[in-house]
Amino acid sequence: MGLFDRLFGKKEEPKIEEVVKEALENLDLSEDTEPALTEAEEVSQEDEEVEIVEQAKLQEDKIQDTVEKSIDSESVVEVQQEEVSEEENYEFEEIADENNSEVLEAQTPQAEETVQEKYDRSLKKTRTGFGARLNAFLANFRSVDEEFFEELEELLIMSDVGVQVASNLTEELRYEAKIENAKKPDALRRVIIEKLVELYEKDGNYDERIHFQDGLTVMLFVGVNGVGKTTSIGKLAHRYKQAGKKVMLVAADTFRAGAVAQLAEWGRRVDVPVVTGPEKADPASVVFDGMERAVAEGIDILMIDTAGRLQNKDNLMAELEKIGRIIKRVVPEAPHETFLALDASTGQNALVQAKEFSKITPLTGIVLTKIDGTARGGVVLAIREELNIPVKLIGFGEKIDDIGEFNSENFMKGLLEGLI
Repeated sequence: MGLFDRLFGKKEEPKIEEVVKEALENLDLSEDTEPALTEAEEVSQEDEEVEIVEQAKLQEDKIQDTVEKSIDSESVVEVQQEEVSEEENYEFEEIADENNSEVLEAQTPQAEETVQEKYDRSLKKTRTGFGARLNAFLANFRSVDEEFFEELEELLIMSDVGVQVASNLTEELRYEAKIENAKKPDALRRVIIEKLVELYEKDGNYDERIHFQDGLTVMLFVGVNGVGKTTSIGKLAHRYKQAGKKVMLVAADTFRAGAVAQLAEWGRRVDVPVVTGPEKADPASVVFDGMERAVAEGIDILMIDTAGRLQNKDNLMAELEKIGRIIKRVVPEAPHETFLALDASTGQNALVQAKEFSKITPLTGIVLTKIDGTARGGVVLAIREELNIPVKLIGFGEKIDDIGEFNSENFMKGLLEGLI
């Protein structure tokens, strides 16, 4: 079963509608017929009714006099009793409300979000933005023609899925429209979503797993400044420590004092050691110190923060190559993961950064940050299609636990749920 079928179910064949049976209502056509009264009988009945009414009126006057007297004497007592009872009820209700609110506050713990709920929340802007554009687009066309496909390709590009994804998807839709003999745009809605999922799935050939080792796992983090790289490292340190792992951080962005201070603050906050060096020290020497300490202290996960000066690619490439050699000197098979941090809100600029960094150093995965604050989550599809680099970590928001391993099923469901 493919990814689309697992997420949204197989397409149901059209059912033959059952013939609706018309229920016949039993109509009572008979009229209420009573035997007609003679004129004499009618007069007699009227006389009897007048006499009964007069007697009833006399009796009612007597009763009314008695009732008025009793009401005058009892009304004062009733009003006083009502006032007292209302005050007592009000005081009782007020006390009960206070007690109930205290009990509710004590007994109602804040529900923890599930993984799918985090995906749904963080992808809401992307989902609603893409959904609104798709719905408006389909409503604007009355027929499936060449103009329809050209406009659809433009819509997909504007949704940050990438030029290549948009072009491939549009071409496949042209073929599907002929097979399905689709004449109305809305008939292609499900096919559009299905093709987006298929393009990401690529026959199931993708590896989103983080390759943890039995001993020390070394993770190298690269990316331009300001994308949330250092923050992601801090949140991951908290996550892994909560899972019972021994974690250590290395501040190898030595030319930016703010980066070292930020990582040191994260270490203090989550209570994990941070290896630092003198200001403007050789980053490779700081990494070497961190590697030796990690091996000596039996660390499970070592995360290394590096500089992100993409504007000087030659120097950055030389620096990362040197760091890689130093790491392998201590642990030959390391680094086990090299993560590129990308800010999802930058859209296609994130794709450009991924292309540039993939030329500088081999990348094993993407850390996609700030997905909750943007409508550009479709960039995941572009990265997958054009670079074939898997997203392995995703940032859901600003809280310390708003980071986790990427799951394509959760992501695609959060991205496309409700559009079919």
